[in-house]
Amino acid sequence: MSGAINNSKKKLATNSITKDQSTLKSISEIEFCDLDQLIPFRDHPFKLYEGQRFIDMMESIRANGVISPIIVRPTVETNKYEILSGHNRAAAAKEAGFKSIPSIIQLDLTDDKALLIVTETNLIQRSFADLKHSERAIALATHYEAMKKNPGYRSDLFEEIEKITSTPMGQRLGTRDKLGGKYGLSKNTVARYLRIDKLITELKNRLDNDKIGMRVAVALSYLRVNEQNSVENLLAGGNKINIKQADILKAKSGVSKLSASEIEQLLEQESDSEKIGPVNLNERFLSRYFKSTQTAEEIKKIIKEALDQYLTK
Repeated sequence: MSGAINNSKKKLATNSITKDQSTLKSISEIEFCDLDQLIPFRDHPFKLYEGQRFIDMMESIRANGVISPIIVRPTVETNKYEILSGHNRAAAAKEAGFKSIPSIIQLDLTDDKALLIVTETNLIQRSFADLKHSERAIALATHYEAMKKNPGYRSDLFEEIEKITSTPMGQRLGTRDKLGGKYGLSKNTVARYLRIDKLITELKNRLDNDKIGMRVAVALSYLRVNEQNSVENLLAGGNKINIKQADILKAKSGVSKLSASEIEQLLEQESDSEKIGPVNLNERFLSRYFKSTQTAEEIKKIIKEALDQYLTK
């Protein structure tokens, strides 16, 4: 790397890794990197903190500094460092007025291993249940591919990071030797999320924002990209889609390519059999689960979140 990067950091410590270098590239050192020399990971799949959560992090950093180093890798193309873990810490530190941030410099990483760091460290720092559906999908899909390429996949890289940062990272990875077991999910749930990762971004956003349901999203994931784009264009124009229609699209797409007009014709067909009549939840029933001080909107939100969690699992 050029002098611009070398001058942007101050060495704090050096850690030599003696493990098999064919499976684990060395963690070179912890250094202070200038915040202006950092760029976000390309197509970062996780939503960054905002609102009060971001303000709390910024105030904590302003008072205590950045306790846990971020993880970066050098980029020859931009002559800067790409953030793999710590996007929120970097943004909060910059907002708090800091000029540099402690960083673990990772060398010679493949893109696959870099993406593994991005997903694994986000799951370490956040609860899986806190992630959006699209974020869960990318995390599971990334680890699924890693397991396929590396039989007996282990998190050696994160155990080494844990030794440097003295954080409980490695503790949460030790017993996770199967994908479903890593996140406490059933085989069927893992399979659904692997399908969700095949959706185009716009349809993933609709799932995250509760514009379409999980079963509809899974069915649509079997469509070709151009077919998914046609569905998205129709939904953006005001069309609706139910489970029956999504399943029909999946079946028809499996036989032959669907044109935009064929998809439009199917979505415009009403499906009265899918409509559900009103359900009356009387006060006696509701009082078993809710307090009298809770508003109708609060109750609806809780019921929806409970059903989402139940149906997802």
